[in-house]
Amino acid sequence: MTYRFEVAVDSLESALTAQDCGADRAELCADLGIGGITPSLGALELAVERLRIPVHVMIRPRRGDFLYTDAEFETMTRDIELAKSAGAHGVVFGMLLADGDIDRARTDELARAARPLSVTFHRAFDMCRDPLAALTDLMDLGVDTLLTSGQAPSAAQGARLLEELVVRAAGRIEIMPGAGINAGNIARIAAETGARTFHFSARETLDGPMVYRNARASMGADDAAYARSYASAERIRQIIGALS
Repeated sequence: MTYRFEVAVDSLESALTAQDCGADRAELCADLGIGGITPSLGALELAVERLRIPVHVMIRPRRGDFLYTDAEFETMTRDIELAKSAGAHGVVFGMLLADGDIDRARTDELARAARPLSVTFHRAFDMCRDPLAALTDLMDLGVDTLLTSGQAPSAAQGARLLEELVVRAAGRIEIMPGAGINAGNIARIAAETGARTFHFSARETLDGPMVYRNARASMGADDAAYARSYASAERIRQIIGALS
């Protein structure tokens, strides 16, 4: 059985780690701690320049919901243009209407703007009112990949819906489970869902190298000024190895 692995990364270092550990592609974001937003153009250009595996770039202008203003949609359109110019291999986005349905019109517009790049609809899908109707919408729009947890907190918990999505998709769209995937559960998720492509970040948070630390100032969370998160080489190898 052949499986593919996409690692979500928010730095060049993590992208290179993912590649070295056997990832098939990288999803490049900024700030994975909030689910990922559009990375800087500099980060994207360097990733495309230095990686041999495909780089798919997150197109998400802010944290929060997936109901975007006209200005935000214009920003997303421009970011897709820049991603194409930078040599990205794919884009990742998701848009909903206020009633919880897929925003078909805007999804179609962005997908057309992105071509010939690969198009992934991300976990905005997990906030949809009717996942089966949403799947049909995405297939009708020609989206290549759907990243989803099966509308559950984790892919392991959403396995039943993931299996149904895989069956209904019947190869028309790639169903890519993501959220909470680790070495201990990926084999079971693969067996229960029939999915063949998996998305994970394998992140670990480490204390940074700063010696001087100003205890009087704060950057939000207690450790935000000094902690760093990276993709863990050990965790990536363990996850991939669990399906080898």
